[in-house]
Amino acid sequence: MIKMKVGIIGGSDGLGKTLIYYFRDEFDVYISGRNHVKGKKVADEMNAIYIESNTELANISDILVISVPIQHTSDVIREVAPFMKEGSLMIDVTSVKEEPSKTMDEVLPDNVEYIPTHPIFGPRTTRLDNQVIVLTATKKGKWYDKVYRYLKGKNMRIIETTAKNHDFMMSIVQVLTHFSFISTASAIEKLKVDLTETEDYESPIYNLMIDLIARIVSQNPYLTYNIQAQNSNGPKVRNTFAEAVIELKDAINNNDDEKFMEITMNATKHMGDITNALGRSDKAIGALNYEYSILFESVGKEMGLKDIYTGKIHTGILERVDGKTAVLKNGTKTKEFRIANIRILLDDELYQWKLENTPKTIKSITCMFSKNVNTETIQKTVLNLGNIIDIKLTDEYSGSQVSDDCINLTFEVTAMSKEDIEKVKKLFTGFGGILK
Repeated sequence: MIKMKVGIIGGSDGLGKTLIYYFRDEFDVYISGRNHVKGKKVADEMNAIYIESNTELANISDILVISVPIQHTSDVIREVAPFMKEGSLMIDVTSVKEEPSKTMDEVLPDNVEYIPTHPIFGPRTTRLDNQVIVLTATKKGKWYDKVYRYLKGKNMRIIETTAKNHDFMMSIVQVLTHFSFISTASAIEKLKVDLTETEDYESPIYNLMIDLIARIVSQNPYLTYNIQAQNSNGPKVRNTFAEAVIELKDAINNNDDEKFMEITMNATKHMGDITNALGRSDKAIGALNYEYSILFESVGKEMGLKDIYTGKIHTGILERVDGKTAVLKNGTKTKEFRIANIRILLDDELYQWKLENTPKTIKSITCMFSKNVNTETIQKTVLNLGNIIDIKLTDEYSGSQVSDDCINLTFEVTAMSKEDIEKVKKLFTGFGGILK
């Protein structure tokens, strides 16, 4: 079967690079980028093909994805529009929709379909299921249903709306929240606060807030700036926020408790379902506290930790937990992990990983038991030990070298390690057996 060709302009960085990961198993993926050396390296690493020319990429693509900085999106659309294949599809993935939608409508030929989209997740996202994507198509041609079904098949949450409504919604979801978070981070910096000194006073809510603020301010500043600058609703939103801050400041500085109560009560009423908000935040806090508790209780025990970004699994003995880090020891090597970036494997997950990734130890063990011993009970008990993969009875001997009331049994045991074999031997002696 001939695969469709998906081209990604801007495929060597950010979300464009992440899209390669999602598309490469189902499509032939081609990318372009500003830095050809970097672009070729990314293409080689991610099983894609690098094309130096945007227009050439447009000419060979069945689906062309525009994934460039917001301020350059319309210029790139104009650049490649005349070179699009007849019957092909153009998609953009920028977080502002009015301007790109208008540009595509103006410059694309009638035989090329376009669907302005906004995936509301970042390049660090590792799964598409339950992620939100917004579609703001003004015309729905033959491609629209195909794209919709494809996204639905990935279990994504699809929002269909207009570009204008999308941009207004994002002025709250992105412009207002980013602006307020960056303002808070800037105030902390201006106050010369050492955040590490606040750790002794941290509450779970404070931790969540600081982590969210850090997540926003650590993003590409050019991206966050252009999210602010390119949204036409931005000035009104930022001015309203500034007015609200000043109003609240004045109420407190003027000792006007009634005004303060009025502001907070009105704000609380407008927040909607407070009960659900409390429930969701309680869940987040509970999850954080639960994971910390599990780690602290597991010091000295074997654990599996999965990096939530790379997907790599690390195993070993949990040596210690220090504040925000966990230290895992495997043999003579130790490795430190940020707790925020790991997930603790369940016992079944750890066992399955070890089953698939660690060398096995196979050992024949001969032991003399009483003739009335129940071999099925022995085998079931052995399998209940940790890290035992299999046990088989391979021989029974009750000849002249064995007393009349005894029998020699030989079992072939498959285990994760030599240490686990020793546990089996100890269990046999616990059943009254004598090792041979």
